[in-house]
Amino acid sequence: MHLIVGVCVCFVVFGAAKLLHLSWFCSLLAGLGLYMAQSGSWRFCHVALCTIKRDLMCLFVILKVRWSMYHNLRNKCTIPALFAQMEIRQNQSVCFFLKVWTFMELQGRCHAVAHWALGQGWTEGDVVALFLESHPVMVPLWLGLAMVGVEAAFINQNLRLDSLLHCVRVSGARAVVFGTELTEAVSQVSSSLQANMILFSIGQPQNEKEKLGSLQVHSLDPLLACSPKTPPNYTLRKEFNDKLFYIYTSGTTGMPKAAVVVHSRYYRITAFGFHSFGLRHDDVIYNCLPLYHSAGTVMGVGQCLLFGLTVVIRRKFSASRFWDDCAKHKCTVIQYIGEICRYLLAQPVRPSEGQHQVRVAIGNGLRPSVWGEFVQRFRIQKIGEFYGATECNCSLINIDGKIGACGFNSRILPSFYPIRLVRVKEESGELLRDAQGLCIPSLPGELGMLVGRINHTDPLRRFDGYVDKDSTNQKIAHNVFKIGDSAYVSGVEGKAGMAAVAHTEGSFDLDAFLFAVTKALPSYARPVFLRLMPAVDTTATFKITKTRLQREGYKPQQSKEKIYFLDGRVGRYEAVTDQLYNAIIEGKVCL
Repeated sequence: MHLIVGVCVCFVVFGAAKLLHLSWFCSLLAGLGLYMAQSGSWRFCHVALCTIKRDLMCLFVILKVRWSMYHNLRNKCTIPALFAQMEIRQNQSVCFFLKVWTFMELQGRCHAVAHWALGQGWTEGDVVALFLESHPVMVPLWLGLAMVGVEAAFINQNLRLDSLLHCVRVSGARAVVFGTELTEAVSQVSSSLQANMILFSIGQPQNEKEKLGSLQVHSLDPLLACSPKTPPNYTLRKEFNDKLFYIYTSGTTGMPKAAVVVHSRYYRITAFGFHSFGLRHDDVIYNCLPLYHSAGTVMGVGQCLLFGLTVVIRRKFSASRFWDDCAKHKCTVIQYIGEICRYLLAQPVRPSEGQHQVRVAIGNGLRPSVWGEFVQRFRIQKIGEFYGATECNCSLINIDGKIGACGFNSRILPSFYPIRLVRVKEESGELLRDAQGLCIPSLPGELGMLVGRINHTDPLRRFDGYVDKDSTNQKIAHNVFKIGDSAYVSGVEGKAGMAAVAHTEGSFDLDAFLFAVTKALPSYARPVFLRLMPAVDTTATFKITKTRLQREGYKPQQSKEKIYFLDGRVGRYEAVTDQLYNAIIEGKVCL
């Protein structure tokens, strides 16, 4: 009723102003001003004026991506089909540097992989695990498999033993393709793989010939070399919302989970990156990120496959060679993640810093304290910061380059992209509810959990989850925006893990513990903090509880138990003293 009265008053004032022969603009302004005054919406008006340019830019991008996605959905497009269209347009253009392939050559390699897959008797829905270091050859492998409906599972090259075995098993893979440089890791788990698992190696063996000989391995290179480079006589039955491949979570809080990536999600991530950050079809992207990760293989390589850009693929990040590579290959776009920008700033000044043509940097995790210095020193025109897990439906984009921001949620059109920060219990992460049972939105400046409404009929709002259904259900909350709805809950895995170990007898061998976790876990999954305690806290029903441990953290003053920190400077666990604690808090010691 209050809104109706306000609108009526607004129209009355507008009409009176016109009778006084005021201009249309002045009449509209007078009516709007009175409405804002009587409705108490001055703050909203102020916010709208400050953010309307940013929001309209984002609205334009969303509409553009949404239109193209519905077009692809209606035409039952797949990523291989969209790449085939791009290959026809680009043909002799270079798609990859370092390993120089044209679009036509890449298409031929994909066809060879497709013929090989059909020859193995694999059918749509079968899975092949890819366990390789980042290399251009990964692209025709997964894309060629996708041409005949076979799904690739991208396994982190740093995984070993139980973690590696878990990833192969959970994917349901019928075969593993591994790089010869990872022969040692495969040999450690080969006896535990299922009996009918087929192993294929790719690449020239260096010092691994003996270990390769002990495994029942087929060399893939000669098989692909004699495979036809022409399109296979096969009609793909998959469509835009069907499975493309699997990318695993980092596994910082447990075993990695296989996230489902459908064709529409691959397109969505790539298209948002292209349109949001002002990329051009003639851009050259420098991609030194791991290709088992969505940032490298979707946001990076996807620009090549779907929009015709050239991608320079580097196996590993090298701070000392970064700008030399960019200058040599005339890169105009770079990708970063985490601490890459800080590592580059720590390097001595080089001539190549002033010789490159880079104008855009795309990634996530750029700290506000580093942002300004990075842009100024390396003359970067635009930072394209974004946030979003591979599987999430609530990605954020910093479209206007605001320093320190990972994205925004429109205050003018909040329902157009239905995401929200909602209140949670800090100790447990449990969503807080109001009297109606709905989630409570966080206020400006207040901490909250990011959630995104799920709508499986909308390619932008889908949540395809994980191979494991229980893991999928744990990420879904109900009655979030309104009664009966469901939403994806982002969760917070954190950066530095702490392990609590119940130890009562004798001294604890910290070096032996570190040796064991180093052998079994990648660096990012190893416990940064270690707490030794006489017994693990449990509830009355013997369930492990972590509330006290989370509350106390690694503060030595709040715990009588011994706490240790994995100090990268010396490569061992050190006792957390007040001095070391303060150094960590002040950023003098990196996690």
